[in-house]
Amino acid sequence: MTADTSPGGGLNQLEDHYNTFVTEQDIAEIAGAGLNWIRLPIPYWAIDVWPGEPFLARTSWKYILRVLGWARKYGLRVNLDLHTIPGSQNGFNHSGKLGSVNFLNGVMGIANAQRALNYIRILTEFITQEEFLDVVPVFGIVNEALLTTIGMNQLSEFYLEAHDMIRGITGLGEGHGPFISIHDGFIGVDSWNGFLPGSDRIILDTHPYFAFDGAPNVAPIATGTGPNAGGVWPSQACNAWGPVMNISRNTFGVTIAGEFSGGYNDCGLFLLGINTPPTFGGDCSIWQDASTWNETVIAGVKAFVLASMDANQNWFYWTWKIGNSTANNRVESPLWSYQLGLQGGWIPTDPREAAGTCAALSVSSPWKGTFLPWQTGGTGAGTIAATATAEFGVYPPAQISNVPAAEMPFLPTYLPTGSIETLPPPTLTGTTTSISEGNGWFDSSDTTGAPTSIVGCSYPSAWDAVDAVVPDTV
Repeated sequence: MTADTSPGGGLNQLEDHYNTFVTEQDIAEIAGAGLNWIRLPIPYWAIDVWPGEPFLARTSWKYILRVLGWARKYGLRVNLDLHTIPGSQNGFNHSGKLGSVNFLNGVMGIANAQRALNYIRILTEFITQEEFLDVVPVFGIVNEALLTTIGMNQLSEFYLEAHDMIRGITGLGEGHGPFISIHDGFIGVDSWNGFLPGSDRIILDTHPYFAFDGAPNVAPIATGTGPNAGGVWPSQACNAWGPVMNISRNTFGVTIAGEFSGGYNDCGLFLLGINTPPTFGGDCSIWQDASTWNETVIAGVKAFVLASMDANQNWFYWTWKIGNSTANNRVESPLWSYQLGLQGGWIPTDPREAAGTCAALSVSSPWKGTFLPWQTGGTGAGTIAATATAEFGVYPPAQISNVPAAEMPFLPTYLPTGSIETLPPPTLTGTTTSISEGNGWFDSSDTTGAPTSIVGCSYPSAWDAVDAVVPDTV
């Protein structure tokens, strides 16, 4: 973009997008659609970037603040999701860079985790302020960490360290800071049964999709407009997700579907990235142009969406809106746009219409249990069982993947001597002096410095260091 000197080129394209894509009208429409939460994915470069990282630093923050203000205005709560982690937590393009995993993996794995904890800390300090405490009740600290690469123990140790750091800032119990949302790492919610009993308000987040299972997914969905609408897909959604979500609420605690969509296949412009072909075994062209859909297609997709909503119970749809393609001036991933689905009829105008869908298919019913007090910030919250903490050992991990045990003591790390970055509060106008906008920092006693490079040390690329050379000395 910097090199693009044509009319309309340049980096200002990014800020133009921030400023115009999601508007107050969108937030009003979300509330009007009967939805009560938004999940807001944000990058760490809303706070800062380090030398060599090609991200637009701090520019997005004022637009994030603007959305938080609109959410307050229209009565929506926000699940603030830290979507990118230094070095990449999963190697996917939405982590910041397509490529390798360098978070808790490889030579820069510990150093990148140090930076990640600091960004989590800065965001926690901001959203725990009284001005935002009730607007942002959930904080997703790492989006879709690739557990099979990172390791269960390593990721669990990081989650425990983050939990203790966050609660050291917020205090313990209901009303003291947000719920902490962790992703299941793509291994399923049942793998987290009994995780950290006695912790303070940890949510388990899973992202149920058929679109990315690698299967051809060619079973027809346009099978009529009556009770058989959707073919096998509504039952598959209810079977795959309803029972396991109910079990997880019994064996883990609060469990949500932080993402789902109407995409039963992976058709859609750029859905898998640039120049990445879909795995769908049929013709994708119909799924890139909703104007061609007849009433059976619309009824089938809606039946699948309703079943997904009912099975997951507590869910966030990915995503609210998608811009028109420049080639054809239309949304070319229509299965993934809630807004377009409302307009086209495959998303219900009242999401409560989904209630009872899975029971009608003789699959599952909503969970009717009760969470334990500590799981929602009540009695016992923050008193993690000693056996649970002993299971994971002391942070940082004594061993991470792709580093020989003998070389672990020599991994590059940072010193906590850098200047602390604070996030600027909103500027309030036309209001009384009795309203405070805060100063961006909840806990004045939290004065530890930020991670910074050690003078005289050279570091390998934070984004491509899995097989880098480990220093000879500490």
